[in-house]
Amino acid sequence: MTEGGGSAVRLRRSRAVAACSVAVLALTAGCSFGPPGPDQAGSPPNLPRPSVAPTAGGDESERQAAVTVLAGKLEVPWGIAFLPDGGAVVTERDTARILRIGPESTASGLEVTEVKRLNEVRAAGDGGLLGIAVSPGYKTDRTLYVYYSTDRDNRIGKLAGDGALQPILTGIPRSIEHNGGALAFGPDGFLYAGTGDGTPTGAQAANAKSLGGKILRITTAGKPAPGNPVATSPVWSSGHRNVQGITWDERKRMFATDRGQPRNAELNVIQKGKNYGWPKADGNGADPTLTDPLVSWPSEASSCAGVAALETLVATACVVGKRFKLLSVTGNGTVLGSPQELLTDEFGRLRGLAAAPDGSFWVTTSNREDAGTPAPEDDRVIRLVFSDGGAGRS
Repeated sequence: MTEGGGSAVRLRRSRAVAACSVAVLALTAGCSFGPPGPDQAGSPPNLPRPSVAPTAGGDESERQAAVTVLAGKLEVPWGIAFLPDGGAVVTERDTARILRIGPESTASGLEVTEVKRLNEVRAAGDGGLLGIAVSPGYKTDRTLYVYYSTDRDNRIGKLAGDGALQPILTGIPRSIEHNGGALAFGPDGFLYAGTGDGTPTGAQAANAKSLGGKILRITTAGKPAPGNPVATSPVWSSGHRNVQGITWDERKRMFATDRGQPRNAELNVIQKGKNYGWPKADGNGADPTLTDPLVSWPSEASSCAGVAALETLVATACVVGKRFKLLSVTGNGTVLGSPQELLTDEFGRLRGLAAAPDGSFWVTTSNREDAGTPAPEDDRVIRLVFSDGGAGRS
């Protein structure tokens, strides 16, 4: 099914540029909560909390949200993953830095500190330091996993404590564009990675022996995970163009974005062993052996990268479309109504996206890259919290 964009949501705010400035997003007049009070220097910011109270009648069109700028003046922030203390680790694609954001704050926003700079990374095009994942056992093993580019290939590596970067999976095809980079632990405890095809013809996405244009499922040692479609292969699904976002909802359904196709960008529901069509299909196709996307949009109005889920909501952050798309997905896997659009042209190119432990969404801008037009405060990390119970937990 191909869906068009939903009703645009206007962001009512002054032209705020400081971190932790707050505004309200609403589809109808009125707000169910006000903006937070002033922050105190050195204490956690007084951010609005998600609400579990539904709107009257459960009308999805009345969803309201507040937006908070948590940090600014970053350089192409890409991957986001949360630590057990509520802080986040964020990668910068071109500088090859891993940053820690929060949970501590300063007078101007959440505290940002450099954790590590990876000298092994070679950034060019859309390659560099991309996805990041926090070990499920981080409290004891202090381990992070990263997806990164070298001169020859893309790799997945791990960082244990203060130790050196250790590659665990190499040989993922490298190109100037379409390097993939999504990285996340699934509900089953295995590590999933989205890769890019990186060829004009889609030759790697269609090649079962190539790691390009795939979603991979591996152990923390980089080996094919038990239960993969082919026991000796890390490939979980194929036929992808450029997977830059993966997530799971509360029903453990897996979603992935796919961008870079000439006509349509996709949001897919990922299932074991399925072929998602590239290069034979761009959006929906006529071949019954291929799996159609859950939703596709014209690439020039979307090209979404990050994806995250909270309760019944699935959200995507769109790079070329410069907007945040929000979908309500039913229990049987269909999209309820039309996707809503937020932040359209308000913050420029949006890329990274993650669901925070407190029930909010964190999204990053991607304006300090060749195709962007950065504002003085770019790039930024933005927090969205919804008030109607469609997302968030108290």
